[in-house]
Formats: sequence, structure tokens, C-alpha cells
Amino acid sequence: MSIYVRVIFIAFVAGILGSFAYISWLQMQKGDISELPSALIGKPFPAFSLPSLDDPARTLTQEDLKGKPALVNVWATWCPACRHEHPVLNKLAEAGVVIHGVNYKDERAPAQQWLRDLHNPYQLNIEDAKGSLGLDLGVYGAPETFFVDAQGIIRHKFVGTIDERVWREKLAPIYQQLVDEVQP
Repeated sequence: MSIYVRVIFIAFVAGILGSFAYISWLQMQKGDISELPSALIGKPFPAFSLPSLDDPARTLTQEDLKGKPALVNVWATWCPACRHEHPVLNKLAEAGVVIHGVNYKDERAPAQQWLRDLHNPYQLNIEDAKGSLGLDLGVYGAPETFFVDAQGIIRHKFVGTIDERVWREKLAPIYQQLVDEVQP
């Protein structure tokens, strides 16, 4: 093994360890990694032009997210936590919560099969195969969920799995506040 390969390998390992250390430090500082800060709070959802996972001939943009408060859930078939979260998202969608999906760094066929097998809670599903939208959103990994108001402004970010307790105790009030803002 050449010296250059060793240096690159060591730099790669150091980068990964540094990332874990930083996330751990953030968790200790805040006490809850699900509340990682986002520079996007209070700002418009990033501009994008990506295909719909459901209909690849259809192009979706940030304008498609406007009109109703919504959750924008970043998910992937390779994400075990996403599988755990998915039944809760289906229940929320059945209860009338507007949810849009961002299929993150995934392949179309397995993602479409996932939705056929596990049901589709998403009113829109953005195919982000290269991760460009995820990068613009500052996504650390999946699942991550953004709360977007009716004007397309990001109002909250939640990192991690949404289960029934998290929804009831923490996130439902945030979503309800967004809904209440648009009702006369």
C-alpha cells in the first residue's frame, strides 16, 4: 500500500470519527439530537427541480409545497429507522396530516416497491437520487422531517424517527399551530 493511499485512508477515518464526535458534542450540548439546529428555520424551502418518484415524467419544485402546512419527510429504503417510522406516517396521513416525501439517495424501483408494500403516506414524493436537495436542506441522514407552513417557509426541523409518543408530545402541537395560522 502506497503512502498516499494510507494518508487518504487515515484522513477518511479521521473525518468520520470527527463527524461522530461533533454530533455527540451537539447532543451533549442540547441534550437532544432530534433538535439539531438548522439555518433554514424561518426561510423559504430551498429551490429545487426534481422528478416525482410516483410519476418520473412530472417535475416537482418548491412551489408544489405551498398552499397547506405540511411535513416534508426525508426517507430512504436503506434506512432502518424509516421503516420503523413509516406506519406512524401512514396513520398521520390517514388522520389528515399533509406529508410530502423526499426519497433521499435511493433507487427508484426499490423506493416505489417500498411504497406499494408499506403504503404511501406522501401527497407528493420528490426523487432526490443524487442527494442535491438533501444537501441544500442540511440533511445529516434519514429520517429527518421539516415542518413547512402554507407559504413554503421552514418552521421546524426534527431529526430522527417520529413515533406515536414523539408526535403526540412534541410535534403535533407544532403542526397544529401551522394549521391554525391558515384557518380564519
